[in-house]
Amino acid sequence: MSEDEIRLENEIVARAKRDPKAFAGLYEKYFDRIYFYLLRHTDEEETAGDLCSQTFVNALNHLNRYEFRGLPFSAWLYKIAANEVNKYYRKNKGKKVFSLEEAKVRELVDQNHLMTDMGWDEELIERLLAYLKELPTDMIQVLELRFFEDKDFAEIAFILDMTESGAKMRTYRALDRLRKNFNVKEKYE
Repeated sequence: MSEDEIRLENEIVARAKRDPKAFAGLYEKYFDRIYFYLLRHTDEEETAGDLCSQTFVNALNHLNRYEFRGLPFSAWLYKIAANEVNKYYRKNKGKKVFSLEEAKVRELVDQNHLMTDMGWDEELIERLLAYLKELPTDMIQVLELRFFEDKDFAEIAFILDMTESGAKMRTYRALDRLRKNFNVKEKYE
């Protein structure tokens, strides 16, 4: 988002603090993104829907606590959503899930020109999906936020409660692992 878009969005947030009806625009703008983020973490439509609803209820109920920090409002929503996922897994004592769509993985690799001249084939796709699922959760989170959710490092740092340099380092380490295991190129900005 441009600085002007972020400023305009912050004005909507300020209006929503005074009049909760103004929150509807933010809800409509971000519902799909937050829902699909949660769906990837639960792999269950009903659970993702419940967590998405809770995310927006929490955001509306705590809107007066929101402080503008130069980031899009969505960073705050993703942070709430990530906390909801963590609460869900703590409460249900289940193993965390991260559902990777083949199309998103191809986009990650293609968008960043990570693959060498190896062509896509079913075996490579299966190996890559299996490998990504075995990465530590912290690495999957940064890759997801950076490449599937198009978040910059400042937003990733805010969402995951880390420094911006920590977000960069974790992202580059995850990409380095991909490069080493799948003969990928050096370019990943």
